[in-house]
Amino acid sequence: MSENKVANGQVVSMEYTLWVDGEILDTSDGQGPLQFLAGSGNIIPGLEREMLDMKIGDEKEVTVSPEDGYGEFDEEAFLEVPRKEFPEDMELEEGLELSVSDDEGNARYARIDSVETDVVRLDFNHPLAGAELKFKVKVVGLREPTAEEVEHGHVHEDGHHH
Repeated sequence: MSENKVANGQVVSMEYTLWVDGEILDTSDGQGPLQFLAGSGNIIPGLEREMLDMKIGDEKEVTVSPEDGYGEFDEEAFLEVPRKEFPEDMELEEGLELSVSDDEGNARYARIDSVETDVVRLDFNHPLAGAELKFKVKVVGLREPTAEEVEHGHVHEDGHHH
């Protein structure tokens, strides 16, 4: 590829910082750049779209609306589960994050919204649902993916995943 710019099917290394409501929620500082395979939905669509055509060394600030980020807050995405379905020795408290299997056996992220005597109310909204995300991104590397990465649709890093 003659032009070194972000395009679908390339592995992009980026440094980034994410703010929500003026607070830094996530940053690549100290843990090295994040790599993702462009065009494979590895990162939220609103950010990926804004990064197309950026070159190595380019920096950009991007504001992503909820529908292009983690979705709108869904008032319906709550579930009340009988207390007895949780292990007895498990300490259930508001704000606790859990992974719950749905009927197909897929793990779904949930957060405890409230704990009553015999029922636990779970919130399946992503913690950043409804949030406007503000990113500062810098492209620090571009490369062709390996055949395996293309096949799997995501980057293989040295033994750790983000």
